[in-house]
Amino acid sequence: MDRLIIRNEMERDCREVETLIREAFWNLNVPGCDEHYLAHILRSHKDFIPELDLVAEQDGRIIGNVMYSRSHLTDETGKEKEILTFGPLAVLPAYQRMGVGRALLERSFEIARDMEYDVIVIFGSPANYIPRGFKSCRKFNICLEGDIFPTAMLVKELKEGVLDGRKMIFSESSAFHYDSSEAEKFDSLFPEKKKEYRISQEEFYIYSHSTVN
Repeated sequence: MDRLIIRNEMERDCREVETLIREAFWNLNVPGCDEHYLAHILRSHKDFIPELDLVAEQDGRIIGNVMYSRSHLTDETGKEKEILTFGPLAVLPAYQRMGVGRALLERSFEIARDMEYDVIVIFGSPANYIPRGFKSCRKFNICLEGDIFPTAMLVKELKEGVLDGRKMIFSESSAFHYDSSEAEKFDSLFPEKKKEYRISQEEFYIYSHSTVN
């Protein structure tokens, strides 16, 4: 990874990035995937943050990407705090476990701090993100409506101590609430790939349906 370049995504990169995301997520969490459609619609959404749309490039080929959107925390008095959520985060399968995702995240954290953001909330596998400084949402008293603390909801303070333990409710961007039938139509524009079951889908199911007491 000595020749790895981290830079902003450009308009000419869009299709290559969507193809990359499709390759990275295909059959990973569910048979097929929608993440490339999410990337497609996110770019034109009001919550999209272009400065944090980064690609990892090696020898002229894009091998990784991360995108960010604005989200919010709301305390019990109704006071809102604007924060960040990233996703999709994708690396081509042949380049996974080589530090590409880590490089994208660390660079994005630097940019986010410069933009004066101080909290990131995501949904993901704890094993993947705890090494990057994320902790369970329960430890920060951050939950979904109804006092739900999902196992997969993880929090990172970009500025240590900025969260003071008050209960806060997380709200993600409306970009994530898309029509799955539209995602299917979009996927039909790509070369056909077979939808299959993978063991990783069971792990995704467990994390996405469990909570921390």
